[in-house]
Amino acid sequence: MADQIPLYPVRSAAAAAAASQRRAAYYSAAGPGPGADRRGRYQLEDESAHLDEMPLMMSEEGFENDESDYHTLPRARLTRRKRGLEWFVCGGWKFLCTSCCDWLINVCQRKKELKARTVWLGCPEKCEEKHPRNAIKNQKYNVFTFIPGVLYEQFKFFLNLYFLVVSCSQFVPALKIGYLYTYWAPLGFVLAVTIAREAIDEFRRFQRDKEMNSQLYSKLTVRVSIYTCIGLYEVAMVFSMSLLNFPLKRIKSLGKVQVKSSDIQVGDLIIVEKNQRIPSDMVFLRTSEKAGSCFIRTDQLDGETDWKLKVAVSCTQRLPALGDLFSISAYVYAQKPQLDIHSFEGTFTRVGLLDLELNQLTKALFLALVVLSVVMVTLQGFAGPWYRNLFRFLLLFSYIIPISLRVNLDMGKAAYGWMIMKDENIPGTVVRTSTIPEELGRLVYLLTDKTGTLTQNEMVFKRLHLGTVSYGTDTMDEIQSHVFNSYLQHPVLKVHSQASGHNPSSAPLRRSQSSTPKVKKSVSSRIHEAVKAIALCHNVTPVYEARAGVTGETEFAEADQDFSDENRTYQASSPDEVALVRWTESVGLTLVSRDLASMQLKTPSGQVLTYCILQMFPFTSESKRMGIIVRDESTAEITFYMKGADVAMSTIVQYNDWLEEECGNMAREGLRTLVVAKRTLTEEQYQDFESRYSQAKLSIHDRTLKVAAVVESLEREMELLCLTGVEDQLQADVRPTLEMLRNAGIKIWMLTGDKLETATCIAKSSHLVSRTQDIHVFRPVTNRGEAHLELNAFRRKHDCALVISGDSLEVCLRYYEHELVELACQCPAVVCCRCSPTQKAHIVTLLRQHTRKRTCAIGDGGNDVSMIQAADCGIGIEGKEGKQASLAADFSITQFRHIGRLLMVHGRNSYKRSAALGQFVMHRGLIISTMQAVFSSVFYFASVPLYQGFLMVGYATIYTMFPVFSLVLDQDVKPEMAILYPELYKDLTKGRSLSFKTFLIWVLISIYQGGILMYGALVLFEAEFVHVVAISFTALILTELLMVALTIRTWHWLMVVAEFLSLGCYVASLAFLNEYFGIGRVSFGAFLDVAFITTVTFLWKVSAITVVSCLPLYVLKYLKRKLSPPSYSKLSS
Repeated sequence: MADQIPLYPVRSAAAAAAASQRRAAYYSAAGPGPGADRRGRYQLEDESAHLDEMPLMMSEEGFENDESDYHTLPRARLTRRKRGLEWFVCGGWKFLCTSCCDWLINVCQRKKELKARTVWLGCPEKCEEKHPRNAIKNQKYNVFTFIPGVLYEQFKFFLNLYFLVVSCSQFVPALKIGYLYTYWAPLGFVLAVTIAREAIDEFRRFQRDKEMNSQLYSKLTVRVSIYTCIGLYEVAMVFSMSLLNFPLKRIKSLGKVQVKSSDIQVGDLIIVEKNQRIPSDMVFLRTSEKAGSCFIRTDQLDGETDWKLKVAVSCTQRLPALGDLFSISAYVYAQKPQLDIHSFEGTFTRVGLLDLELNQLTKALFLALVVLSVVMVTLQGFAGPWYRNLFRFLLLFSYIIPISLRVNLDMGKAAYGWMIMKDENIPGTVVRTSTIPEELGRLVYLLTDKTGTLTQNEMVFKRLHLGTVSYGTDTMDEIQSHVFNSYLQHPVLKVHSQASGHNPSSAPLRRSQSSTPKVKKSVSSRIHEAVKAIALCHNVTPVYEARAGVTGETEFAEADQDFSDENRTYQASSPDEVALVRWTESVGLTLVSRDLASMQLKTPSGQVLTYCILQMFPFTSESKRMGIIVRDESTAEITFYMKGADVAMSTIVQYNDWLEEECGNMAREGLRTLVVAKRTLTEEQYQDFESRYSQAKLSIHDRTLKVAAVVESLEREMELLCLTGVEDQLQADVRPTLEMLRNAGIKIWMLTGDKLETATCIAKSSHLVSRTQDIHVFRPVTNRGEAHLELNAFRRKHDCALVISGDSLEVCLRYYEHELVELACQCPAVVCCRCSPTQKAHIVTLLRQHTRKRTCAIGDGGNDVSMIQAADCGIGIEGKEGKQASLAADFSITQFRHIGRLLMVHGRNSYKRSAALGQFVMHRGLIISTMQAVFSSVFYFASVPLYQGFLMVGYATIYTMFPVFSLVLDQDVKPEMAILYPELYKDLTKGRSLSFKTFLIWVLISIYQGGILMYGALVLFEAEFVHVVAISFTALILTELLMVALTIRTWHWLMVVAEFLSLGCYVASLAFLNEYFGIGRVSFGAFLDVAFITTVTFLWKVSAITVVSCLPLYVLKYLKRKLSPPSYSKLSS
């Protein structure tokens, strides 16, 4: 980044104006920036080839047109301009209103125009515009928007909005049914619980943000002091009148102050220490290393934890001292902010599918409420003020829609979150969003990152193959022995080095070495050359820590470094290279030093070998290989080493009959392979190459092609040395976890920024793709015709995994979005490589839109945040790549393997419990509304309430709340069984626990039980009609308690306590609150006769009513379990 941003020292006004003109001309000539060629990338080419393959699901007429016609042709056929009054009547008014609203929104939310910036070094006060704070904010609300925001989130649900209207209607005397607290107390309780829960969640988010924003960093400051004849004064005293007659001397002293990351301003000079995270977008100005190089990790941007080499701005690196950064008066001119991986889009709040389903069911209940009220008014014959009676009936039957549904579900979700965090089998799990735990039980697609999620990003050397012999982890000691002997016997070493070249005298030298068997000598020589090539052909730099106890400035403090082997670490742009260099160290050849011009190796005997680096050819995704030309200082021998992927190296090395086969064998083991080769150059050959190479680099036209052609002139008939196999270590128990998820019917997509070969290897080694499945690698496509042909080729494949790159994916989504998603969803596994964070989020959004299934995204880096927030359920892993993913996710875990128990156990329980709890609460409201309807029908359809306010409040709270809420402890399958048989999870994704079918069953149960309870009370107690309230309400409470017992599948001791506690509360209220059990209002003098309810007649009649209402349901449940048992019951038995 620093190399791309020009640094300008301040000059005179004329010079500055000239520089400004040159700079404007430069940027005008350069074009709009890196994205300038983006449109050309999608320009349609002349596709003259006839696409006579299997047609895709698209319009052939549209395919024949150019790009603009393809997008506008269907719309043009359907649109016909209407004029005048016809246009206004047929939708013009709507268009005008929409346009006005859009204009108002644009005016209110007008975004600030982005433009180029001039940033002065160390002078934030010189910034021409105001920049936002460098603070992380994940909070939803602020002090002013909290209450309005929470109320809006609640009343956007039909259930709560309905009860708000009902409660407000009680202020109208003609519509008043009971006491105000009957309606306002439950509504207030629901809102209080919701506000308290949101406040707790918001406070937790505030604490997490505060922790991140309070990280301390060192900021460079300069203090200007003034010496006079009377002493030292601070800069604030410069303008004192008493000092103007004395000679003044300015002295600048450099200092450091600790600032919070949120207080860092644009233009500040920040010192970033070793192993400290970079707090913001920064320009690399200076480092304590002489060459100005520094290794950084970009895990928060692209998810990769490997080290990348960056070089400081040259003019600031050459400054003699650190304080000179303030004296040069320079500024950075940066282009305007671009849409790149530093930014992302995400959803803000989440609503679970179960909440949406319950919201639909409440609308159905409201429709039933209206129909029932209209029927009652119709049966009245629309007598009198029928509209007022209609509204009173709406209020009487309002308990069909239970207001306690929301509060019960919210409290249940809080309980599920507490259970998840207290589960000892998944320690460290945090529930950050308490509104969607049941989503874990309905997932169909799991989209996962690779690095840090499935793998540890720690490479381990596993295999070395020489063609005739292969060495694994258990035979590395043989390689170590060969290397040790090669460097201990100096004459043999010399012979080997000569034999490796094309020297005519090498033949007699080989014949002279007859003291050892020919086979052993040949293997030893090849091992020595292979190890030396691996130790030299890389871009790894050894780094040494400073000695303990050294303090002060780190300005070029190389003398304070400890060069012992124990203090050495390796840094490189690829973890593969670090693994290779560590392996050469383990077998005896150690990289001890490296700079831009040379490197040093230490042999097992302690001798240091120095090699001069003549040329470096770094790895690119196009070449798939890297090379280096070195000169041995002791022998002056020049050698060209190269390593790379087998597809790139197979045509470069000499003919052999084993490379392709062994590469396939290692790939099937999940190893990442590299082919290593060499070529010895004479001094004349190298000088000729260097001349042509320098000339090619100075070319103005086709410089890249000419440079590549010169390098390729060396890449001919190279000597094949070895084949290496490196394993990217997987996270613990990744394979069994992925297998469990596959058996559970969850389709797994791996979205990674890694290259195709690496992603394919990990997909195989992690068993994301089973050994028996084929893999279809989607060929690179750049235009519509190629995408058409490749999709047709992919359509012919069956039951194979798909591997596709981000570039090809983008082209296919541009033209064949629906077709690609449809084909990909049929695959057992999909691997998308070279994906940007924006593409990851786009893929998640496409899956949600096209499949209407629940998706889950899991990742551990900042580059996964957009994907996590775009999914229905986001899971973050708190690992090496920081906490950004875990902070932005709904659930945070510490290891990937924990997702198995999180879904199979807690996801299942949360969904099953929420479904049972929601339907039972609706049943509780339906049954009492049915009793009210029967009561009104018997009394000539009068709109008179059956139960008074306190009884209605008590019915939904102290009498039945504890048993009903105890359903959050219920479970149909033991955790061990759910993990052992993940196939049980497939039933959950079908949504059978909460559907219109189950809802209708509960409606029929409610109608049956409500009718039996009310008619039974009227028939059996006709002589004691004055006590009908106590009779029916007692039977109602007993029925609800028995129905809870019928619903429970696994008893918990708290359930038993809840049942008896509720029953005890009801019996006590019969004795102390008897005035509420009469018919009509208390003022009418209707009181409960305590002596009557203690008689045997009362008890057996109430018991008979209760048995008739519940016994048939128990019988039906028993018959269903015997004749058609659920799958989990078969396993339990």
